[in-house]
Amino acid sequence: MSGLPLGAIHATRTEPLRVLEEIKRLAVEQLGAIPSGLYTPIEHALNESAIRAGIPGARRTELASLLTLRQHSATYVMRFRQQVAQGFDDFRALRIRHRGDLPMGLVAENQLEFHLSGQRLAEAIGQRYSKPLEMMEGRLEALATALDVPASSNPIGAGRLAGAFIETYRDAELTESLRPMVFRQYEQELARVLGDLYGRVNTLLATAGYGIAAPRVKPALAPQAERVPAPAPGGTGYGEGSASDADILAEFDQLRDMLHVWREGLIQGEPLNAEHAPQRTLPPRRELRVDEVLSVASLLQSEPPDVFARALAGTGMLGNAIRDHLSDGARRLGINPDQTRLSEAGEDAIDLVAMLFESLFNTHSLLDRARRLYARLVLPYVKVALTDQSLFASREHPARRLLDSITEACEGNSAATPQDRELLERAAAVAQRIVADYNEDIAIFEVAHVELDALLTQQRRRVELQEERAAKAAYGRERLADARGKADEIVRHRLGAQPLTQSVADFLAMPWRHHLVQTLLREGQEAERHAEALTLGDALVVVDEFASENRGRQVADRLLVLQSAIVQCLASSGLDDSASEHGLAGLVRSLAWPDAARRTHALAPVQPPHDDETGEERKLWLAGGTATVPHDPAVADRMRRLLPGDWVRISDSQAEAVAAKVAWVSPLTSRLLLVNRRGIRVLVASAEELAALAGEGRLTVSAERTPFDEAMREVRHQLGRVAGQR
Repeated sequence: MSGLPLGAIHATRTEPLRVLEEIKRLAVEQLGAIPSGLYTPIEHALNESAIRAGIPGARRTELASLLTLRQHSATYVMRFRQQVAQGFDDFRALRIRHRGDLPMGLVAENQLEFHLSGQRLAEAIGQRYSKPLEMMEGRLEALATALDVPASSNPIGAGRLAGAFIETYRDAELTESLRPMVFRQYEQELARVLGDLYGRVNTLLATAGYGIAAPRVKPALAPQAERVPAPAPGGTGYGEGSASDADILAEFDQLRDMLHVWREGLIQGEPLNAEHAPQRTLPPRRELRVDEVLSVASLLQSEPPDVFARALAGTGMLGNAIRDHLSDGARRLGINPDQTRLSEAGEDAIDLVAMLFESLFNTHSLLDRARRLYARLVLPYVKVALTDQSLFASREHPARRLLDSITEACEGNSAATPQDRELLERAAAVAQRIVADYNEDIAIFEVAHVELDALLTQQRRRVELQEERAAKAAYGRERLADARGKADEIVRHRLGAQPLTQSVADFLAMPWRHHLVQTLLREGQEAERHAEALTLGDALVVVDEFASENRGRQVADRLLVLQSAIVQCLASSGLDDSASEHGLAGLVRSLAWPDAARRTHALAPVQPPHDDETGEERKLWLAGGTATVPHDPAVADRMRRLLPGDWVRISDSQAEAVAAKVAWVSPLTSRLLLVNRRGIRVLVASAEELAALAGEGRLTVSAERTPFDEAMREVRHQLGRVAGQR
């Protein structure tokens, strides 16, 4: 957020002109330098294109036009900043003409394509940022009403940004080939800042009181008789109208009952073991009201989360850390912890949030760098759990969706690439925004989720491409293995069918085998070239037989016919013309001697090139590495029914768990490719091998597709295990 002390949403709104000026400042600050960043990437692209073309002086016209743009860069930056600022004047109705929007009407013929490109750009921006723009439109309408001006176009909307760009470069000399490159680079530069800008503007408007706050519902953890929420006005309440959410709410009631038994240390009338007791037994004291707990949590919310980070690191139970921290905060507010205690609702909120966060770290590959990020969110989520029951009852709850997005951004993210680092930084910024701005209005979670999800959408596209590359690589390896197997079978049959000279046997076992593999891979088993390759091998076997019978004339005639095919076969193994001719000469010399030694031959095993699927990957996951490992056939059948998009949770030999998605099923071997949330291959394995891992307790098929759901399922299992021990 900016330095403007707007605070949280209150009954009165911040003065509207002040809010608009702050948005204008943010927009000019973040967008103003975009024109100056266009030229270097385009220059690199033009130079690379010229190098690939291999034509000296290629793209000279475009580079000259680009140089002209560079020389006037300061002018374009100033003009663009003026266009951005003018949008806010138009919003206040200070100008009659909206020149920043895409102009309508007649334009010069040489400018028509320029304006069409601008319209396509506006459509692309509007589509990519549809959610934050839609949210912003409603809030700007409320701001316009407060300013007592007619509702106008969004000053930083899609059409306005495209129009500002057109107005900035209206007199620029752009060649037909350079124009789309400039527009494309402008779109890419916008993508670097718009997600953050739109998120900050939406947050600023929401926290200043412009926009409809989400309806407040009864406390999430109220007594049993009060758990069914009343319908929200207009039918917009979270969790309303969904049978599945009703089932979740009923299941949540059961979970609370298990939690109460767990916390009291009584299961079927018997005390729990000491290590299972979640907290100290407290003497009767006054119950703290929900608003008192919220006040304490709000006081502590902005403080460093070190105590929670240490608890998540395994040094202590997070629930106890939360209680102790709230107790210290209560003292600061003049509430004596020795005379007060948490209500059952407060205890439930703390325990469920603590177990939720602990479960996220247990069930997802969250690295150390993410721990402090999650620690910051502990108290905000305790506050949500105290005031909004739909956090645990509705899959569409904004705080729930935000936590899913943050986990998606952080899981397995070691910041190895610039994109991964950007994702971590954005997730950390979103978490910090929640800490700074959340004051019991969940609209801030919605805004933060939209902002982070805009970047995640780009990440998901990269992950999809990574998955496609992993699938293509796995399929390529399988096709190669299949081709090698078929070629080996063909060669083995020829070598063992009749006695052959050593030179012919060597030719069949090496260059001819390699040639067969190449034709199988490139052309297929039914192709004409593969048939020609088979004919060559069979013909050489016949020539060797003629040579053994001293039929020199037929040998010479056949070799003359086969000469071209033999040279091509040798060349396909990587030999140049000279080496191919030398190999042919050696073959001819050996066939010139009818008394040369002949025998049947066995195909020596060929060591395939090192494959990352065969070494460390197998050692990491599989003990057997073959489809004959002991397994339950019924479980193997279940694994065969997995489809691309299904998720499993798998543990390596060091008990490190990772969420893995089925990205591809081989049409050749039916093996399954598993990738992590970054699209990186985890394992390629058969259904039998996956069944073996499941039998060892190292693989579970996850029906839950979101981290929140999966973490809550683990919480239920945890409580169930404790119950089962008694």
